[in-house]
Amino acid sequence: MTKVVVQNGNIDSALKKFKIKVAKSGVPSEIKKRKCYDKPGVRKREAKKEMIRNSRKRKRND
Repeated sequence: MTKVVVQNGNIDSALKKFKIKVAKSGVPSEIKKRKCYDKPGVRKREAKKEMIRNSRKRKRND
């Protein structure tokens, strides 16, 4: 469980720190991933597309 201490009644900064901690822990991406079921073949196809995209980006930057 992520916890943040509010200092001097400054809720805005505490909320900002909380959002950063939650994002770093990977909770939002995990929720997005588990929202609906993907067949293993679809997951594999998407991963392959992502690898192709990443390799093209790396080639372009070289």
